[in-house]
Amino acid sequence: MFDLLAGFCHSQILMALVQFDIFNLLLKGPKTLEELAEICRVPPDRMAILLRAAAALKLLRSQRGGRFALSKTSAALLGVPGLSDMIRHHDVLYRDLRDPAAFFRGDTQTELAEFWPYVFGGEMEPQTAKTYSDLMARSQELVAEDTLRSLDLSTVGTLLDVGGGSGAFLEQVGQAHPHVKMMLFDLEQVAPTAAPRFASAGMDDRTQIACGSFKTDTIPKGADSISLIRVLYDHTDETVAMLLAKCWDSLPVGGRLFISEPMSGGARPEPAGDVYFALYTLAMRTGKTRSIQEISSLCRQAGFEVTKTPKPARPFVTRCLEARKLTPL
Repeated sequence: MFDLLAGFCHSQILMALVQFDIFNLLLKGPKTLEELAEICRVPPDRMAILLRAAAALKLLRSQRGGRFALSKTSAALLGVPGLSDMIRHHDVLYRDLRDPAAFFRGDTQTELAEFWPYVFGGEMEPQTAKTYSDLMARSQELVAEDTLRSLDLSTVGTLLDVGGGSGAFLEQVGQAHPHVKMMLFDLEQVAPTAAPRFASAGMDDRTQIACGSFKTDTIPKGADSISLIRVLYDHTDETVAMLLAKCWDSLPVGGRLFISEPMSGGARPEPAGDVYFALYTLAMRTGKTRSIQEISSLCRQAGFEVTKTPKPARPFVTRCLEARKLTPL
C-alpha cells in the first residue's frame, strides 16, 4: 500500500531527473552533488534530496566522495531513442489526474485530448503535426521490434500501414523484409513527413504515400496486407468497427490484417493495459484499451477470421493479433 501511495513521488523524481537532463550530464562520467546543483541551478540542499531519492530508486548510483553516476536502469533509459521525450510528455497526463475523483466522474477537461487533436478529426497546425509525428515515431521503435517478433511478415507482398505517421514502423518492416513493398496512409498534415525517412533508408523505390482520413475517405487498395499499429485504442467502438470494415473492403480475398497495440487483460486485468493505458486513453476522451477478445470480436464482425493471437513479450509495449479475409461477404 505504501508503494502505491509513494508511486507518484517516484514518478516525479524520474520527471525531475529528465527535466534537468541529469542522465545525459552523467553520460561522460560521475559528478558531485555540487557540480550538478550548479549546472541545474538548484540549491545544493534540494539537489541532495533529489539525488539521494534517485539512488534509492536505483535510477542513479551514489559513489564515494559524494559523486553520483548512472545506474543500469538510467543507462538503459538513454539507450532507448526518444524515451526521455516520452517521459517529459507525461506532465500533461499528470495534470489531468490531479483530481482523480473529478477525472473518473468525467468532469475534467483534459489537456491530453487537446495534445492529440487528430483523434477528433480536427485540423492540426504544422508544429502540432510535427510534435505528434516525432513523439509517435519515437514510441514506434519498441512497438515495431515486438510486433515483428510476434508476427511473421515474411510472406507479405505489399503492406499498407494505416495511420502510419512518419513511417517509423514501415521503416523497420522494410529493414527486416527487403522484398516487401510498402504503402503508408495517414492525414495530409502527417503522411508527407514519412518521405524523408524512406529516402534516408533507401526505400524510395518500394514505398508509396497516400494522404487521407480513414474516417472520411476510403482506404487505398493494392496491398495484400494491412497493419494497424497503435490505432484502434485511440478510437470509439463505432469508429473501430467502421475502420475494420474499410480494411476488409480494401483487402483481396486471402489478405491479412495485423493489429498491434497495448491491450486490456480482459477477465484478468493487468497493470499495463488496465492501469496505465486505460487511464491514458480515458484522458484522451475518445479511445479505450480493449482485450484481445474484444478486438477479435470486432474483427469477426467486420468479416475477418482471427488466425493468431501470440502471447506478448512485453505487454507494456504491445500485443498482436493477425486476421485474414477468407471469403467475400
